[in-house]
Amino acid sequence: MAMTSVATYRKTGLKLTPQRMAIIDYLKENRQHPSAEEIFKYVSRKFPTMSFATVYNTLETLERQGSLMVLIIDPHRKRYDTVTAPHHHLFCTNCKKIADLEREYELEILENERLGFEIFGNRIEFYGLCPQCRENANQI
Repeated sequence: MAMTSVATYRKTGLKLTPQRMAIIDYLKENRQHPSAEEIFKYVSRKFPTMSFATVYNTLETLERQGSLMVLIIDPHRKRYDTVTAPHHHLFCTNCKKIADLEREYELEILENERLGFEIFGNRIEFYGLCPQCRENANQI
């Protein structure tokens, strides 16, 4: 898990309110690439007066600190990934499940194709149907 330790958060000046700790704990325990809405739904059960803005602002802060990566695979909803090391994703177009793909894929981009860009990374998303959706489709 790439999430930063509590001590590191404190060193960076992040106030660790009980609400923020609940958000961080949820992210540490959840590898399903949750959306802000899903995080809010879960954490607001414990903190019913917490606003959605608290969740969103905390996610933005964690992203700026490098503790979180934003995924925009589904154009209608940002998803959040606590694994910030380079990796790729599998995306089910039916149920919207996202899975991490740890294998590295290197692409050779010729100098004349770079258009002057200095390339320092990439992300690859593979789209298809997860095993459960494939099985459900076969039962119809």
